[in-house]
This record gives sequence, C-alpha cells and structure tokens, in this order.
Amino acid sequence: MRSLLLAAALAVSTPAWAQTALPLNIGGRVAPAPEGAYDFGWPGVYFEGRFIGPSIEVVVDTRAEHLAVSVDGVRKAELTKSGETRLKLDRLGPGQHTVRLDKLTESQTGSARFEGFFVGPEGKALPASARARRIEFIGDSHTVGYGVRSASRDCTQAQVHDLTDTSLAFGPILAGRLDADYRIEAFSGRGVVRNYNGVAAGEPLPVLFPRVIPGQAEPRVAAGDPWQPDTVVIGLGTNDFSTPLNPGEAWADLAALHKDYRASYVSFIQGLKASRPGARFFLIAGDTFADDVAEVAQRAGATAVRITNMDGGACHWHPSVADQTMMADKLEAAIRTN
Repeated sequence: MRSLLLAAALAVSTPAWAQTALPLNIGGRVAPAPEGAYDFGWPGVYFEGRFIGPSIEVVVDTRAEHLAVSVDGVRKAELTKSGETRLKLDRLGPGQHTVRLDKLTESQTGSARFEGFFVGPEGKALPASARARRIEFIGDSHTVGYGVRSASRDCTQAQVHDLTDTSLAFGPILAGRLDADYRIEAFSGRGVVRNYNGVAAGEPLPVLFPRVIPGQAEPRVAAGDPWQPDTVVIGLGTNDFSTPLNPGEAWADLAALHKDYRASYVSFIQGLKASRPGARFFLIAGDTFADDVAEVAQRAGATAVRITNMDGGACHWHPSVADQTMMADKLEAAIRTN
C-alpha cells in the first residue's frame, strides 16, 4: 500500500494556454483564492475531477501539509515536500478517469492551496460527479486520525504531523462504505466547552466551527451554506474530561463541568439542526462521558453510539487503524438501523 511516490514530483508541463481545468467536486470547506484556486485547512478536504485522456496534471501548493493523489481509486503519489508542486501522471490508459487529491495531515495553523487539475490538448474535461449522499463529521483528534499511521504510542510532534492520515479515520472509511460525499470539521485537543488540559480557554470546537479555515478567524461560513448533509456524526467530549481541572478554570468542580458540557452540547446540536433541516444526528459516546452523551442525545433528538475498548495503539494512545475501522463498523450499524 505504501510503495508510492513519497515526495513532491516535478514534471515538464503542457503550456498553460494549452491546458483545460477540470470542473470539481469538492469535499470540505474551502476559501476561494486568486485565479480559480482554493485555500483549505480542515482535515480530510478533497478535490475530485473527471476526464478522458492519457494524462492529468495536479497543481498544488502543499505548504506544510501532506496530500495524496489518486486516479480511479488507486493512490498514485503522496506529496510530502513543502511548496508549489506540479505533478503529471501519464500512461493512464483509454477511457474516462477520476482524479482525486486528499488532504492527509492536520492544519492547526495555516492552510494549503489547490490550483487545479489540468488536461492537455490530448484530453477532455468532463463534468464533476457528486454523490447523492452527504455526511458531516464533527470532532476532535479521533476524527482527525491523529498519528494513526504510527505503530508506536511514543511520538514527537513532527511524527504526529507526518503520521496523521485523515483518510484512514472512521469518517472517510464510513463515507466510502455508504458512497457518500463528506465534510470534516475536527480539531485535535478541542472539546465542547473545555479543551485538553484547559488550553486555549474560550476556544472549544464550537467556537472554531464557523470558520472556513480552522486556524483563521476569517472568513466564516456564510448563512445559507448550500452544502446540506443527510447525516451528522459528532464525537466530542474526550478533551472536556480527560484531564483534571486546573486552578483558575471556569468550573468550580467536575459536576459543574459536566453540567456545562451537557447544556452547551445540546445548544450546539440545536443550532446545527436549525441550519441542517432533515439531517439525522449521531453522537459518539466514550467510556468516561457516556452518561453525558446519552442525556444530550435524548434532549437534542439524536442517537448515541457507544464506542469502547479501543487499543489506542497510535501516537499518544490515539485510535489505531484497527480502532478506526471498528468505529466505522459501529457507526455504520447505527446509521443503517436508525
């Protein structure tokens, strides 16, 4: 699986005047940039295009992110070097093809820029093809796929970055099984009202959620966003409760934290429901806050999905590939039966 081109590839390009940009199916939030480009920062953003022809060129400024390029569902390259990249894939065979660029790593600051898929005069651009079903995933590092490629729990921050792969997280796995387009709004270390060890007080996930790029306060998602999910899966709570309260935090004791978590979570879901009419909501319940999630689900009209017994074999005791697959299994069963 990993016998891939693990570097940015430079190719002799067809002159720009002879190229045709492919129409796009975009999964995830993006910010329009000059000359038809898009900036993006949330995990798991992807771009897809369809074409006829023997070759395709992918143009992207990776900045600090790692990205994967696939053709017809087969991963052809991983772009791991920073900076402007022009990757040309040729000898693709006759007929129609689908090209896809996936964001693998997490951007807590900054973003990458997608500049387009291009066919030369020997090819033909086709209309983009979107899927009928849409799922939105909202969460923390478990949803991000934090360090999921690691075979060890002991990781440096550089290793966490390089071994994070959102395409191996439960969201994209589940979306693939259900043939759904998806969006992911997830940020490691954030909770509903409290972040890991009390860091970044006042900026839990619901505060970041309206941003188009998570590390930037502006731009924000416009009212009446046309992208409407059929299903929303939320996994928040681990960071609210995984560390003891520190002196000076906003809650007098753990009981006050649990009360605030429940009330704020219900309010967050109710706000989401108002802008996502008809969507079904599923809430992931972990070991230490399952009762809280059960109450929130009952009050907010959602379904709680209990997920326990993970091996935590990835970086810093995060879900392994096996754990992520198990999470997708349990969510799939819940979605298909509710």
